[in-house]
Amino acid sequence: MSHGWDASAQAWIDVIGSDGDWGRRHVLDAPMLARVAGRGFRDAVDIGCGEGRFCRMLQTLGVATVGIDPTAALVARARQRDPAGDYRVERAECLSLDDGAVDLAVAYLSLIDIPDLTRAFAQAHRVLRPGGSFLIANLQSFNTASVDQGWSREPDGSRRFCIDHYLDERPIPAQWRGIRIENWHRPMQAYLGGLLDAGFELRHFSEPAPVGVDDDKARRYRRVPNFLIMEWRKAAGAA
Repeated sequence: MSHGWDASAQAWIDVIGSDGDWGRRHVLDAPMLARVAGRGFRDAVDIGCGEGRFCRMLQTLGVATVGIDPTAALVARARQRDPAGDYRVERAECLSLDDGAVDLAVAYLSLIDIPDLTRAFAQAHRVLRPGGSFLIANLQSFNTASVDQGWSREPDGSRRFCIDHYLDERPIPAQWRGIRIENWHRPMQAYLGGLLDAGFELRHFSEPAPVGVDDDKARRYRRVPNFLIMEWRKAAGAA
């Protein structure tokens, strides 16, 4: 099932463009790249690569990439932008890569689109070499538990961010700028517990703040941050 991505592919391509959206440009890109730069990673799989933007960014750091995404139109756009690249139409739950094929796996805001996290985490662990890293950018779980996109206007004019049913894992509709898709809300324990059960070890956790911008959106972000970054490691002796 596409969960809306087939119909929303062109709108997504238009929104992301070459430079990415606000959150990628001002919050996530720099710290995600900083977790990769200068660490000797040779090859990576970008799980949920979309139109291939982060694959191209990794390539500028000398990392060979394989991009996978279940949406054929997004993979076609990635191939158009990067004709020499390796982009494949496939799901995170069933990767075609061999065991131990890469030393870096990336999920850049894609875990919220994956129905079966248990299988996806097992696949990421399988394709990593021992000692390899799984680098994740994800939406905060309190963000995906928001009610009516979170922000409300109080009678006194102040703004509040409302969440509910935090512990109930469920699909949620998401709509913005012509994109209409279905994401997943999961409490943090679903991500952390699933990664631990898959055999990963946590090496890094951060909640990056906006950089280079100080407008109303950035000020709201600092009150209620959208994103987090984690890096998990496959144990050096793991199969």
